[in-house]
Amino acid sequence: MSLEVDARPLRVGIVCPYSYDVPGGVQFHVRDLAEQLLALGHDASVLAPADEDLAVPPYVVPAGRAVPVPYNGSVARLVFGPLSAARVRRWLAAGGFDVVHVHEPATPSLSLLACWSASGPMVGTFHTSNLRSRAYSAFYPVLYPALEKLSARIAVSEDARRTVVEHIGGDAVVIPNGVFVDRFAAAAPRQEWRSAGGTVAFLGRLDEPRKGLPTLLAAWPDVVGARPGARLLVAGRGDAEAAAELLPERIRGSVSFLGQVSDDDKAAMLATADVYVAPNTGGESFGIVLAEAMAAGAPVIASDLPAFARVLDDGRCGVLVPVGEPGPLAAALSRLLGDPQARTRLQADAAAVVRRYDWSTVARDILAVYETVTEGAEAVRAVEEVGPGRLARLWNRIG
Repeated sequence: MSLEVDARPLRVGIVCPYSYDVPGGVQFHVRDLAEQLLALGHDASVLAPADEDLAVPPYVVPAGRAVPVPYNGSVARLVFGPLSAARVRRWLAAGGFDVVHVHEPATPSLSLLACWSASGPMVGTFHTSNLRSRAYSAFYPVLYPALEKLSARIAVSEDARRTVVEHIGGDAVVIPNGVFVDRFAAAAPRQEWRSAGGTVAFLGRLDEPRKGLPTLLAAWPDVVGARPGARLLVAGRGDAEAAAELLPERIRGSVSFLGQVSDDDKAAMLATADVYVAPNTGGESFGIVLAEAMAAGAPVIASDLPAFARVLDDGRCGVLVPVGEPGPLAAALSRLLGDPQARTRLQADAAAVVRRYDWSTVARDILAVYETVTEGAEAVRAVEEVGPGRLARLWNRIG
């Protein structure tokens, strides 16, 4: 998709369903999209669950403290109820938005409340690829009127688009998650994280099994056996002590648990890594961290999930391994750590491919969707104000 868009500044209201202060793919996408829109001269306001006293960027409007809720195979921090609905209505009334962009519109949080309350051009982005049809069937009578109000639908991957088609109905244009490629490419490695046996990096919540850390830790003793001196960097929220207990005591010193890292530290970790590993077991619709690793120059080994295979160009830009199997993962890690020529080839192929995910391209495509729905709304208003008969006569005169 490479449409040229009108330079007319737009006022965009963006709704994030998940707690803004908790790291996550949707939150990062919302943040980066808002900052890219602002950099391009548009006006953006983000409504997101967040404590009133939380330090947030000036474009973020906090909508109250979120509550942890088991949702879609994970734990999501959401807000819902009459107070949240009132906050959504006030934000919409004060915003005067040209277009409202709702992320995960079916999520029972601010997104669904915004779909119920908003009028005018509205775009929905669907990030998830594993929503259960049973849940959609149960709530479909409630969801349908809200989702029908969407002027356009975006899916971040083909897997997410398929979820829309199968469980919601209709279709969606695929526009991937964005990455600031140059920022990751410019990141400097940290010498203190380097190791003679090679450095492997993992990023993900430690207490969420589908991120695959147990599989990686089960594979790690074999990696250290084949590559003495290898080091594993683990970044992410969770109980590091509980995770370390999954390792034999003799090799625990080869694993560094970094906790939740800043954006700069994440980029530095990826730039340092000889290999980035994504041993996820499922539930992934895109895999933004794979694109970030590719941009930073880290060769990637990932589970052979459909979403990951697409990002890695079916294995041309990274190594795909069977899902949830420590043995093949250990073998792939040991092999790639010991093969600098293979790593160099993967780096070169990834650097060429990852540009398709740069925010300069992604934002342009999203703006093209905004322009389409706002121009459509203006045409409808013109018909309503002028009247279809008079509009036809005016058009005949012009013609």
